[in-house]
Amino acid sequence: MIQKTQKECLKLRTMSSISSPAIDTTTTKHIMTSDSHGLSDSRTIMECVCAALMPLMVAVAGCLGYCSNSFVQKNKRCSYTAEDFETLAASTRFTIKEVEALHVLFKRLSSSLIDDGFIHKEELQLALFQTPNGKYFFLDRVFDVFDQKRNGVIEFDEFVLALSVFHPYASIDEKIDFAFKLYDLNQTGFIGRDEVKQMVVAILIESDMNLPDDLLEAMVDKTIADVDKDSDGKISKEDWKAFVSENPSLLMNMTLPYLKYEL
Repeated sequence: MIQKTQKECLKLRTMSSISSPAIDTTTTKHIMTSDSHGLSDSRTIMECVCAALMPLMVAVAGCLGYCSNSFVQKNKRCSYTAEDFETLAASTRFTIKEVEALHVLFKRLSSSLIDDGFIHKEELQLALFQTPNGKYFFLDRVFDVFDQKRNGVIEFDEFVLALSVFHPYASIDEKIDFAFKLYDLNQTGFIGRDEVKQMVVAILIESDMNLPDDLLEAMVDKTIADVDKDSDGKISKEDWKAFVSENPSLLMNMTLPYLKYEL
């Protein structure tokens, strides 16, 4: 489940990476030794947001790992034609066989709650969080990134085109742009302080963590300071690209593991 993934992510570093004269050291030490695991620096915050896609990536990798002809044919009952699969393969980095295998996964996800050939938000939530109930902060953003047609559902071509960025042959710039879209909550072309704070608060809540307001604000300030290269108070796409170039591990989860090891 995503909560477990995020909690594991939060364990990577400690509060010692956040230095601010506004933070009382006694408070910091208390949090570091409490049952809650400290949220680390800006790298870990961004890594936790990317972790929202990990359950889906595991499902995709597993599906592609079994994309033999017999497997695909046995599950191939759909309105898409061989020509449709060829077109999608030509538009992405997937092979025709892999596109057919992705359709098997798509059918499973799109029929989990409503069997109408589309992935609804509740079905994506079920895939990512193992429950159709509850409200999760990152769900809307992930759904919007996939729903390029803005019609309230994820269609198969959108599903394949979005996943194409996770292919090992996808360029670094494509992966950087995709991740930036996840963080650009208001879709303004830059990430403001309020957006960073929303992400940090959501990660803390979904990881059952509580921090004092001053420590939370310091964490947000440090994240902005780390990434905002031109010091204009917001994170532009150029700032983000520069930050990723210095911290390539941020894109660690942006490549499908099955294809990575097959190529």
